[in-house]
Amino acid sequence: MSLSRRHPLRLAPPVRRVVAAVVALSLASAPFAQTAVTAPPASAAPRTAPSAASATQVIPGAPSTTPALPSLWSSLPAERDVTLPQVSPSALQGTGASSRPLSPLPDLGDSSQVALSPAQERKVGETIMRQIRAQGGYLEDPEVNDYLNALGYRLQVAGDVKQDFEFFAVPDGAINAFALPGGYIGVNTGLILLAQNESELASVLAHEMSHVTQHHMARMIDNQKNSMLMTLAGLALAVLASRSAGANRGDTVNAAIASAQALSAQQQLNFTRDNEYEADRIGFQRLVAAGFDPGGAATFMERLQRSARFIDGNTPSYLRTHPITYERIAEAQARAQDLPYRQVPDSLEFHLVRALLKSYQGDAREQVTNFDAALRERKFNNEIAERYGLVAALLRAENFARAKTELARLEQIAPPNPMIDAMAGNVLMGAKDYDAAVKRFASALARYPNKMQLVYDYPEALLKAGKPAQASAFAEAQLLRFPGNGPLHRTAARAYAEQNMRLKEHQHQGEYYAWAGALTLAIGQMELAAKAGDGDFYQVSVVETRLRKLRAEQAELQKSAFGRTGLAERATAAASDR
Repeated sequence: MSLSRRHPLRLAPPVRRVVAAVVALSLASAPFAQTAVTAPPASAAPRTAPSAASATQVIPGAPSTTPALPSLWSSLPAERDVTLPQVSPSALQGTGASSRPLSPLPDLGDSSQVALSPAQERKVGETIMRQIRAQGGYLEDPEVNDYLNALGYRLQVAGDVKQDFEFFAVPDGAINAFALPGGYIGVNTGLILLAQNESELASVLAHEMSHVTQHHMARMIDNQKNSMLMTLAGLALAVLASRSAGANRGDTVNAAIASAQALSAQQQLNFTRDNEYEADRIGFQRLVAAGFDPGGAATFMERLQRSARFIDGNTPSYLRTHPITYERIAEAQARAQDLPYRQVPDSLEFHLVRALLKSYQGDAREQVTNFDAALRERKFNNEIAERYGLVAALLRAENFARAKTELARLEQIAPPNPMIDAMAGNVLMGAKDYDAAVKRFASALARYPNKMQLVYDYPEALLKAGKPAQASAFAEAQLLRFPGNGPLHRTAARAYAEQNMRLKEHQHQGEYYAWAGALTLAIGQMELAAKAGDGDFYQVSVVETRLRKLRAEQAELQKSAFGRTGLAERATAAASDR
């Protein structure tokens, strides 16, 4: 919780639909290198609040967006399953799944990987992520992103998944979640708030993970090739019919063309259904294996349908990209029906994250009033989380004196928790007690060294306490642990600027821009770093090497954007199918 958390979550209208658009755009522009790209850390989000300046920020010089496109999940039928811990046979009846282990047949390959290899998927995913960050579609909040990654990791470990994943929040109140190539999974803040328990939220993550592990994106691209061949075959038949049908050849030609188009459309519809059913089935297995409530998926589907009845205008985004039918709900209920009842308590972090997101909504003072009323009337699911949300709202409203008072009440009833430690440090910074904030963050980091919220806040407190040398040294040390972390580069740039170390300042600022997807600005910063004149031979050589790499990457992106029109057309056509 940082002091800049003073504005509500909101996403500018052109940005709200950027995620679907950049997927199609990036399939055309991404350089399909054969080497895997290292993903940024799971919590690569600065500890600045989703304010009007951050939640809707568009980085100057960043790639522009394209008109909104629907979901890309239109692809081939299921081709392979994953081996997961077994559930009861009766729970799988009628689902197409087997409770027996998969036969040890030789792996003859996946046709989808001819269109897009795993390394290419990762490269495409990283390119899309840069565009999402640049266009304001990435919630810069390590508390929320840390929680999503911890929840996803629990599902990943239980299912013995070899795929790397990065989960991130999207600052949008619409109900939606999506999976990108390479294991990147986005979850709208609106969906997190709609989920009433952790099992419901976990069911969504398990479903999206299954889209990735089953290579639905690669299958979609491969399917576009097959659909095109089918249409061409229909056109060839129409040409032959035109030569032999005599007087009725016009009607015959039109009928042949219409038949080919209808067959292609029906194939796409069937592939979309197959993908959703496959993700439902495998996602359910992951949910059960991770120890969550088996009924979480069906309960959340029903909640989505009920919420749609009260929404004016368009259907919620998640229902458009993941059409929920009564058949899907019935199958989800049937899978869970014969399993033993399992009451799964929600983690404290689940409640804290939801309270934090609530504190961002609307006017800060109104949120303070809402939290006060809930506490007074005892209308809450978790008192600790409700008091945490109140402190967050007070901090956003800049009522630091009362925030201190409410924080003391919170710590009296709460167990040790890094989210509460971070909140306490930010309250101290708000009260301008910077030395005390530094001590609080340092003490918390000793207990939770991997908590990204604390990793970001500690150097921020050092800077406010007038200790830029310590801040830059800490940021450099953390970058060895979390290489490529954009927010840490940004902090390091500020710390070096206060020390008048120009080469290091521009170098780190350039790395931040590269992480954020603004390659033009990144190149400009590296050029300034190379000309700074205050670095040694080794430092200048590192900057010049990185500058050449960034220029080559920009040239490759520009070349690919215009050289892969066939792929762009296929991606755009596939997106239009949903």
